[in-house]
Amino acid sequence: MPYCLQLTSRALSQIYIIKLRVCFFIYHRESKMKFLQKLGFFCIRSSLLLFLVSPLVSSSQEHMKGGGSNKDNIHKMSHNLSFEIRLHGFLLWASMGFLMPVGILAIRMSQREECGRRLRIIFYVHGFSEMLSILLATAAAVMSFRNFNNSFNNKHQRVGLGLYGLIWLQALMGFIRPQRGSKGRSVWFSVHWILGTAVSLLGILNIYTGLQAYHEKTSKGIKLWTIIFTAQVSFMTFFYLFQDKWWYIQKQGVLLGHEPVRPTADQVLLPIEKQKQAVTDSC
Repeated sequence: MPYCLQLTSRALSQIYIIKLRVCFFIYHRESKMKFLQKLGFFCIRSSLLLFLVSPLVSSSQEHMKGGGSNKDNIHKMSHNLSFEIRLHGFLLWASMGFLMPVGILAIRMSQREECGRRLRIIFYVHGFSEMLSILLATAAAVMSFRNFNNSFNNKHQRVGLGLYGLIWLQALMGFIRPQRGSKGRSVWFSVHWILGTAVSLLGILNIYTGLQAYHEKTSKGIKLWTIIFTAQVSFMTFFYLFQDKWWYIQKQGVLLGHEPVRPTADQVLLPIEKQKQAVTDSC
């Protein structure tokens, strides 16, 4: 029975790989917007499949682990659990700590972009990074439900549960966006922006609480990882704020400006004073 479940899981994985290839073939036949919609629905179906298949695979693995001595099982489970915790943390860092901020930074670059081709590239970078972020977060959530003791008695688990719901709500908001110029566009934009900001902040917060939970569970040091992640967040925050000022800096003629540097008040008054001094000397 466990062997049959493994075969079923592999067969389903192959089916979805084939579907992904078909989607890329459709990309060359249909419009790019339809392709993104198909890829988004594929992400949703893949996530649901992970939730449906994971309990079966988990039960089969537990059944196979039943044979063997208790000491060996305890050693294997502790080693496997440590690996799964690290993998869970890596997936959520890649999702919430890297891909999602990259998607936000990318879409902000389109605010003052006038080239249509660059706008399309920026939009697809935003879409693909957010979709991949959702898939990785879903895989990490599946690992958590399968392998960890989810009593939801600590901050990390409770924030993670709420965060996962917000991620999918934000994804659905992205697929139902109204056309530009329509009545509901401004309301949709406000909700989409608020949800995106909340998801990003909660995701960063939950990475810190996850590092603390990892330290409490394994007694391993997390100082280095905390410093590295803080440096990354600081760099992305600086880049986020710098995006608003880049256009203003260009207009001031400081960096690659299209307008010449305007003279200051001292530079304007100095020639006038020199002319007055010359007239006085001549008299």
